[in-house]
Amino acid sequence: MLAVNVTTVVLLFAAMATFLSYGGLIWIEWAMLAAYALTLPWLSIGLWNAVIGLWLDRKYARDAATIVNPALARISGDEPISSRIAVVMPLRNEDPAPSLQRLRGLQEDLANTAWVKHFDFYVLSDTDDPSIALREEAGVAQWRRCYPDVSIQYHRRNCNAGYKAGNIAEFLDRSGADYDFFLPLDADSMMGTDAVLRLVRVMQVSPEIGMLQSLVTGLPSKTFFTRAFQFGMRHGMRSYTLGSAWWQADCGPNWGHNVLIRTAPFHQHCMLPKLPGKGALSGDILSHDQLEAALMRRAGYEVRVLAEESESHEENPPSLADFIRRELRWCNGNMQYLRLLGLPGLATLSRVQLYLAIQMYVAAPAWMLFVILGASMAALPEQFVGAPLWLGVSLFATLLVLNLMPKLMGLAQILSDKERAAPYGGRGLVCASGIVEILVSMLMAPIVAFGLSLFLVGLVFNRRVGWDAQQRHRDRLEWKEAARVLWPQTLAGFALTAWLAVLVPWALIFGAPMLIALGFSIPIAVITTSPSLSRWSVKNGVFDIPEDRSPSVGLEIPPRADIA
Repeated sequence: MLAVNVTTVVLLFAAMATFLSYGGLIWIEWAMLAAYALTLPWLSIGLWNAVIGLWLDRKYARDAATIVNPALARISGDEPISSRIAVVMPLRNEDPAPSLQRLRGLQEDLANTAWVKHFDFYVLSDTDDPSIALREEAGVAQWRRCYPDVSIQYHRRNCNAGYKAGNIAEFLDRSGADYDFFLPLDADSMMGTDAVLRLVRVMQVSPEIGMLQSLVTGLPSKTFFTRAFQFGMRHGMRSYTLGSAWWQADCGPNWGHNVLIRTAPFHQHCMLPKLPGKGALSGDILSHDQLEAALMRRAGYEVRVLAEESESHEENPPSLADFIRRELRWCNGNMQYLRLLGLPGLATLSRVQLYLAIQMYVAAPAWMLFVILGASMAALPEQFVGAPLWLGVSLFATLLVLNLMPKLMGLAQILSDKERAAPYGGRGLVCASGIVEILVSMLMAPIVAFGLSLFLVGLVFNRRVGWDAQQRHRDRLEWKEAARVLWPQTLAGFALTAWLAVLVPWALIFGAPMLIALGFSIPIAVITTSPSLSRWSVKNGVFDIPEDRSPSVGLEIPPRADIA
């Protein structure tokens, strides 16, 4: 894996260096090469994860997940549950009704099995809004009245110390000794009984595993933005996750929810440090998940991924503005890993995981910097004298395709099997949805990358984000809010367009996707939440996922007739 990635990075870097070297390299071009180099590791990793994942899927078909996680072969699926499991859901200032409904749905589903007595349910509140707290308490009280024989606990903290990780740490201090495993769910998570019991059965017969992470897919949605996002995400992560699980093996990732965790070693070894200092990368760690996986592996336990789709779901942001806000918080947290790469005792691959978590949020701003520096070269046309157009076009096309490889490989998995394509509406609809989603994502990517770039600049000046309640539900994004979030992208887009139009008009052809995206980011964000566009998507099945067409019990799917 190291060999193919190093080779890919070297070849792509050499191709760009060759193109820029016509006319001699000046300082701007050296800066462009440096920014370009920062984009390549994440690009290459995505390419090879997806290629390997597709190869494994085609070679082993339904057994591919077992090939990369041999512990799955140890169970038949009907083993008794002998462990004690706590299902915990942290909440903070969010509408508790849908979250409690999903958690209660899991409990009611488990009640249809012989194993419900092995599960206790905890609602861990960090809510500081009294009105929301009252609704949380009322919702839990009503749930308890309906199921007096089930252990349903509610605990509300007086402060938000340590954010979500701190909330779970306090739960473990109080009650962790009572449980073999615990299953953290986010406020937007939903899991089915079969998925949960499968995780438990594997962990019971695999004492070497400390975390078993389930593949998480999006819940059905009625908004165009969310439907497009989760359609692309689902196909982009399918082969990607299978490929990464193959080479990362016992040193896999943790996504922070829908993961079964062995309680004792987690409590003993995975409590997060508070980073000293006063800067933006100090204090409580905002992105706890991957660091916890690294600490669990350091303690001698495996961290594994169950790389197959199951009844494990989450809600995705309802608009571009909400998605960017979430990305900024994750970006802040992942940048804190810069201070943790040198933690003693970490496995080499754990350090790679932390580096990749950083790289994920460095690559997009680095690409944005590369583009801006390239646009500034328009004032120096002599630097392009002698540069072959075919090389520039070929390199541009290659990079575009490589960026899309995870999604293309995921779509190829579905299109290669008629039975797999059927739950998505058939191969024709999968192709149409895939093309539309790629076009939408090409418009979204520069908008998000520019927002991350501004945020990373702000981190240098100690500007950071907190952990506020997320907006999970909205009918549409209003123009005023979109303008408040996206005016910098709009300004940058029109400025770049004017600059290139005056100095090198031909460059507008290649820059059109990015320039359109940035300049029209506000209407793009608003239109992608338009009720009429959303109704069109639902009515015609564009971006349908299997859960849209064959809903499972408990999934909150708006009826098509109501949407239409």
